[in-house]
Amino acid sequence: MPQDEKSALFVMDGVKGGHDGMSYSNPKKFRKKKQEALDLQTLASEVRAGNRTSLAKAITLIESSNNAHKEEAQKLLQELLPYTGNSIRIGITGVPGAGKSSFIEAFGTMLCKMGKRVAVLAIDPSSSLSGGSILGDKTRMEELVRQENAFVRPSPSAGTLGGVHKKSRETMLVCEAAGYDVILIETVGVGQSETYVRGMVDFFLLLVLTGAGDELQGMKKGIMELADGIIVHKADGDNVRPARRTMQEYKQILHFLQPSTPGWLSTSLTVSSLEKTGLDKVWDMLMQFEQTTRESNYWTTRRHEQTRDWFHTMITDHLIDSFYKNPDRKKQVRSLEEEILHGQLTVTQGVNALFGEKNE
Repeated sequence: MPQDEKSALFVMDGVKGGHDGMSYSNPKKFRKKKQEALDLQTLASEVRAGNRTSLAKAITLIESSNNAHKEEAQKLLQELLPYTGNSIRIGITGVPGAGKSSFIEAFGTMLCKMGKRVAVLAIDPSSSLSGGSILGDKTRMEELVRQENAFVRPSPSAGTLGGVHKKSRETMLVCEAAGYDVILIETVGVGQSETYVRGMVDFFLLLVLTGAGDELQGMKKGIMELADGIIVHKADGDNVRPARRTMQEYKQILHFLQPSTPGWLSTSLTVSSLEKTGLDKVWDMLMQFEQTTRESNYWTTRRHEQTRDWFHTMITDHLIDSFYKNPDRKKQVRSLEEEILHGQLTVTQGVNALFGEKNE
């Protein structure tokens, strides 16, 4: 029944087409762009030429968990391997709040101004809940990232022990191939697994603060035995005298500890990154360390030992990955877990059952 146009119930016909009167074609389906094949030889050449964008791309490839990327990463490393090993590798750790990032920025900037090429591999802790990281080191090193001969790469720890990324060793090799002669590795912080860092660097530097009495109580003896040098940081303003006192206390303690590096007596220095004091003495210490260890041939011996340990560590990682990739093995693990949790098996019996070993 036609409606009366004067009625309040009358509805006027709408405009034909889109909601705003415009005509629209059917929406196009989103199609993922096919990724272009990576030219590894070109990438390797660009990395060797010092192209920072290509270096970042190479590190991203190395850190990728994609199986295809893993294969390409190893081919890339094979191309770059002959050009590695020409840097001094320095691991830097310290208690939270010791100012690791501030020290690296001041020290790295000084080295850049000296003509050195400096690469910083800064490791940020990953969340145990989300797995994410803030990766804020570039914002904390504003002056250093502006240096043409500096490269700062933040990476998540991704659950790896020792406060470093699982691929830190390979990343370090790529940076060396790119011509960086000083590699600074900033770890998450002091922990029980700092031996992992010690096992991949030439020189291990520990940053501490003043107040050595309380500090030494909380500092693990094992960490101090790993250190080739200790920096009493933030030695500025009213803190200069306490810092010097703390430095002397650490020197006395180091004198009684077994040296981390044969033939090298670990020492302690005061540094202020704020006032840029003591940084030159740190570099002098590093140069003296390199000269001493090269003359005794321990420089080469340590690197060979580290490569061998890396090889054995990767064997262990590969065995664990292969073990859990088997779906039947996963079911067996879950079944044995239930039996252990219900008191039907001891943990040792469960492990023996998993590997087909007889329980004695």
